[in-house]
Amino acid sequence: MRLSRSIALFAAALLTSALTGPVAAADGDHCGRQEKVRVPGAALQRSACLGDLTTSGLAGTPYTDLADQAGLTAKATRNPSGVPGLQIDGYFPDDSYANTTHGWRHDAQFVIRLPDRWNGGLVVTGAPGTRKQYATDTAISDRVLAQGYAYAATDKGNSGPDFYLDGARPGDAVAEWNRRTTQLTLAAKSVVAERYGSAPRRTYMTGISNGGYLTRWQLEHHPELYDGGVDWEGALWTAEGPSLLTSLPVAVARMLGSARDEDLYAAGFPRGSEFLWPYHEKAYWGVTQKIYRAEFDPSYDTACPGPSAGSTAEQILAPCSSDAAYAYAARPASVHRAVARVALTGRIGKPLITLHGDLDVLLPKATDSDVYARMVRKSGRGPLHRFYTIQGGTHVDGLYDSYPDRLRPILPCYRAAFDALTAWVERGERPPADRTVGRPAGGDVVDSCALGAQAVAR
Repeated sequence: MRLSRSIALFAAALLTSALTGPVAAADGDHCGRQEKVRVPGAALQRSACLGDLTTSGLAGTPYTDLADQAGLTAKATRNPSGVPGLQIDGYFPDDSYANTTHGWRHDAQFVIRLPDRWNGGLVVTGAPGTRKQYATDTAISDRVLAQGYAYAATDKGNSGPDFYLDGARPGDAVAEWNRRTTQLTLAAKSVVAERYGSAPRRTYMTGISNGGYLTRWQLEHHPELYDGGVDWEGALWTAEGPSLLTSLPVAVARMLGSARDEDLYAAGFPRGSEFLWPYHEKAYWGVTQKIYRAEFDPSYDTACPGPSAGSTAEQILAPCSSDAAYAYAARPASVHRAVARVALTGRIGKPLITLHGDLDVLLPKATDSDVYARMVRKSGRGPLHRFYTIQGGTHVDGLYDSYPDRLRPILPCYRAAFDALTAWVERGERPPADRTVGRPAGGDVVDSCALGAQAVAR
């Protein structure tokens, strides 16, 4: 069945479903009738009734993956725990096999978590970077579960540094991310209705980095499925640029000695971020440029990365020397068409809050969220958007532990933004206007963020 027709059929089903208030499992009915909860379209699923669905309870079990969460949050982050409920792991039919979680060697894996005490809502996300379905358990799942939301996450249909090998045409792998997110949203809505006896009253899309891109794309293309979203430093794809393919080549060139600091500033990298560059040279710039260039422009250098980004960490993270001279604007029209297949437009159909750190040196704000905010306004959807620059924020919160005197984690501001979104959608309380959220001189920046009180003029 075509996905668009599935959406129409599901929407019709929702119209006939009675919407009720929050549901709590009856005493003695923890995870009641779990064997009857089916994930529509899944090729395989396994259900488990668990005493705690949060990372605290799942650590050391097959139901989460702490290694895949590495670096995304600050070590001192405080998370809730003690949320009993039902977890469903599984996968949809797919013909790629990079995801080895549970020993399945099958992509399009997902996790759905259903707390015993449900608040009537659903939160959907996709993995950041090239990570998998448990990557945002600490950053997103724990808190929304504690608030009573059902939660669903996808591996996006492909993962790992060789994701660009998935599909027959340039851009196929990224295009699949969007399809898999829509597929999981539809399935999760059905699962929620089956588990609790009513469809979700509110559904929110959210995510980090590539998950933020998915949030933007879903609210542009399928606003009927969601009530709003929070975009945490989403990747920007536009057919003519900017994108990471227009900003990262100069970073690779600097790594290889053919570009100066001034060239990075001219490309949008923020002044004052220089202390973060050595880490990104080792961990991000080279590998990110080469695997995404291979996804959209495989003919540019067929030898690098070639049939694999590498078999060792050193090989995977190493840049392709040819990328130092990569010029997206000069590439053939076919490359631009490949990017156009997944490009964003700014035409969101539901409320969206965007967060971006002013010290992000993987996806510089000047070439990403600044541009996307202008796209939203140009499309006439400005009233549906809020954009908060987080002073001292960078692409991954884990770097705060190395530079606590220069950085601040974005996670607490993300949590404040999610609460602001739900108040906006459900109670009509408008969030603060677009602004820069200042880094306070003291106090708790790991678990506290005030979008309004700590803000400074932009």
